Amino acid sequence: MSVFTDAERQYLASQPLGRLATVGLDGAPQVRPVGYRYNADLDTIDIGGLNMAASRKYRNIEADPRVSFVVDDLASTDPWRPRGIEIRGRAEALPSGGATGAGLSAEMIRIHPQRVLGWGLDTDAFAAPHARAVGTARR
Repeated sequence: MSVFTDAERQYLASQPLGRLATVGLDGAPQVRPVGYRYNADLDTIDIGGLNMAASRKYRNIEADPRVSFVVDDLASTDPWRPRGIEIRGRAEALPSGGATGAGLSAEMIRIHPQRVLGWGLDTDAFAAPHARAVGTARR
C-alpha cells in the first residue's frame, strides 16, 4: 500500500518539476529546482540530473540525509486554487540508477517519505493540509 493517496500519486505523475531542500554542511538550508519521478515500485521520489555527484544537493545528502521536497502549482487563478504536496524524509545519494543519455548522470537521489502534507488535492485548497506521518526511511 502506498504512503500517497490516489490524488497525490496522480498529481506527482502530472508535474515535471519540484523543489528539493537539503541541509548544507554549515547547517543552512539549500533549495534547488529538480526534475523527478515517482517510483511506484518503491514508493519513493527519484531525482536525477546533470553532473549529480558533483552537485551541492548530492554532497549535502551524503553528509545529512534529511530533506524536504515540494511540488506545487495553481490549479486555477480565477478562483485562486493552489495545490501541492510536501514530502519530508530521508534521502540516499545513490551511485547508480539514474537516467542515462544526453549528459545525464548515473548517480541519483532517492527520497524515502516519512511525512506527507498535501493541499488542494484531497482537500479544499484553503483547508488544513492532509498531513500525516507515513513511516520511517529505509537506509
